[in-house]
Amino acid sequence: MDDTIAWLRDRPYYEGQIVDERTVPGRGATLADCDLDTRLAGVLADEGITDLYAHQVAAIDAVRDGENVVLATETASGKSLAYTVPAFERALDRRATTLYVAPQVALINDQTETLSELAQGLGFASGVSVAQYTGRQSNSEKEAIRERQPTVLLTTPDMLHYGILPHAHRLWDWFFQRLETVVVDEVHGYRGVFGSHVSLVFRRLQRIAERFDSDPEWVCCSATIGNPVDHAATVTGHPESSYALVDADASASGPRHWLLWNPPEYDGVSASTASGGSSDSSDGGAGWGSGRRRSSHVETKNLFVDLVARGLQTVVFAGSRQTAERYASDSADELRDRGHHDLADGVGAYQAALTDEKRRDLETRLQSGDLRGVWSTSALELGVDVGGLDAVVLDGYPGTRMRAFQQAGRAGRGTDPALVVLVGGEDQLDQYVLRNPETLFEKAAEQAVTNPENEQLLPNHVLAAASENWLSPGDDRHFGETFPDVVAGLESAGKLERRSTEEGVRWLSNGRPHHDMSLRTVDDREVKLVAKGDVIARLPFEDALRDAHPGAIYHHQGRRYEVTDLDLSTGVAELDRTWANYYTRVRHDKTITVETDLAERPLPTREDVPVRFASVTMRKQITGYERRDGSSGDVLGRRPLDLPETTLETKALYYTVPSDLESEIRGGAAETADDGRAVETDGSGDPGDFPGAIHAAEHAMISMFPFEYLCDRGDIGGLSTPLHPHTGEPTIFIYDGYPGGIGLTRAAYREVGPLMETTLSMLRSCDCADGCPACVQSPHCGNANDPLDKHGAIHLLDGLLASE
Repeated sequence: MDDTIAWLRDRPYYEGQIVDERTVPGRGATLADCDLDTRLAGVLADEGITDLYAHQVAAIDAVRDGENVVLATETASGKSLAYTVPAFERALDRRATTLYVAPQVALINDQTETLSELAQGLGFASGVSVAQYTGRQSNSEKEAIRERQPTVLLTTPDMLHYGILPHAHRLWDWFFQRLETVVVDEVHGYRGVFGSHVSLVFRRLQRIAERFDSDPEWVCCSATIGNPVDHAATVTGHPESSYALVDADASASGPRHWLLWNPPEYDGVSASTASGGSSDSSDGGAGWGSGRRRSSHVETKNLFVDLVARGLQTVVFAGSRQTAERYASDSADELRDRGHHDLADGVGAYQAALTDEKRRDLETRLQSGDLRGVWSTSALELGVDVGGLDAVVLDGYPGTRMRAFQQAGRAGRGTDPALVVLVGGEDQLDQYVLRNPETLFEKAAEQAVTNPENEQLLPNHVLAAASENWLSPGDDRHFGETFPDVVAGLESAGKLERRSTEEGVRWLSNGRPHHDMSLRTVDDREVKLVAKGDVIARLPFEDALRDAHPGAIYHHQGRRYEVTDLDLSTGVAELDRTWANYYTRVRHDKTITVETDLAERPLPTREDVPVRFASVTMRKQITGYERRDGSSGDVLGRRPLDLPETTLETKALYYTVPSDLESEIRGGAAETADDGRAVETDGSGDPGDFPGAIHAAEHAMISMFPFEYLCDRGDIGGLSTPLHPHTGEPTIFIYDGYPGGIGLTRAAYREVGPLMETTLSMLRSCDCADGCPACVQSPHCGNANDPLDKHGAIHLLDGLLASE
């Protein structure tokens, strides 16, 4: 790859963008002996598999010994064989069943094809059969599958929730009576609201298995994360002590050449030009100072076209479906302009909204090499077999190190070298990684977080469990210590009926509550976006208040619309096409009420600063919106809005600012504080902007959350106030952005010091003068990033982290 990298440096648009270059060396395979059933060994040999990696054998042996297993190794390391062997052995021996659960249908399809080929090799007489059970099948197809009684069943959490558990006793008794293995693939993906839902579905699954006297082993496959055993235990409801961890990857790999690529800065150029015309996704260009860079999409497109033209089969991972579709088309056009018509026909876009047939076609063409390049969302990040690619380009830092390496792992054929290019965007995480490359390669992986104790989700799952098999007091072992209170509440509401039996008190539900909730969301309310009578999109209720209010400019499939009316009573927003050269940004007011303080501990470095974890209510009122010029980002006007207030009952961590630090910031920067500690200064000695300092610190801490925990920046929110009524002091709140909380701020409450340290490091490493998109400015700010004081935020965090 050295010649390719040197060639990239010679390209006409190259201006010193490579900020770091390093090679992760390859390794040889470590094999181990495994005593396999002769029939299975023969079928594997026919597929070219005669030896197993040491990590595969370790996992197989653990399952055989009756242990639960977490297998946390790299992409394409052969994790599937580690559960296929015990699943097939148990089916061959006693027709035992295996349930395989994966978060996406594409992964289900891929695994079904692979496992079916192995089962067919064993022959019908073996008794081993494979089938998938998903929402995309007809009722007759599902009925045929149940009648066939497969020994390996592949499904999604959604179908397990809607289609299997509610009918376990009537339609699936044969399956649960023989259930010995549950495979949870991509377990690191079960986090946030989805993970909290799924963790409760798995507890219901365990209840049903126990009802049929089954006690299956759980095999959880994961990417490299910071807490694989803890996370698997939380998701499945089994104790950590029951899990064996297998995380020493023994598969062979070639060297992987990494380039960290930073688009050049623009000085004095508008936000629209600098970001490739996408200024509607920012807070505008006026007054932003430095930090504006050429669009990562444009840089990525240039690299993609160059690499494909050079003969490297390349995949780009983009952040959205629209980006993947648009730039795949633009890349093909540019290849044609260069005269590479055959290569242009070999460029595609891969994303979750495609039909199954289209996705399978793209996957097949990637495997065969006919598809020379593809722009993809994270849909290709998972374990779908696409063969080995020559190069991967990450269009923006994907938010976590786990995902960066997961995506990078799609490149590489066996021991051949591969190229990975990370093209940075201009926000805080991207620029922090590019300024501090060692954090990407040397810092420990992030922790995955989920919350099966979410009080907003738990009642619905308890009610669903009661309809599947009546509840008993002992079910608190599945649903936690709040289970009695949840049952009492459901009984009082008339949703559960108490019965006295010879075995004690029981509760039952005669309804079918499963379809009253979605595993992917908390709030099912949505608004339809209608243009000329056609529904062009659907938005969650709160997203609609932000993006589809009257007067909003809405972009869809390359077209621009203006919202002419929003009727919340019917859930419909009316849109008209527009060619207006401006975009809109809402403004809002936000308050937080502390309902109950749940825990408190002093900040490790400042015992006089308490950090608290609490149940809170966040109230948000959208007050109006701004029209901003599409080229300059200048404010063209402001309009009021009359929209309903929204409330969010969630969890938060918060801390107060001690009076000494407040005085120092309000009094202006000095060379030293009273205790002799060095402080940040711009040399002016002017009074600091204290509200701007705490606001900037809040933004910065939120932006760095994904660097410590597996989450998206939108999963959390914040509020800073110079005087909060609950504390009587200046206070900074950071809250989970979902009802009931998803465990993120609870985890951060326990380790807020490292989060502050990472945030301070990010602020200090940004070389802007007064704050920019790469440090303290946020595109999600409802106050138009005003006020913000970067230097005051540095002073504040430095003071909080300095030992007395």
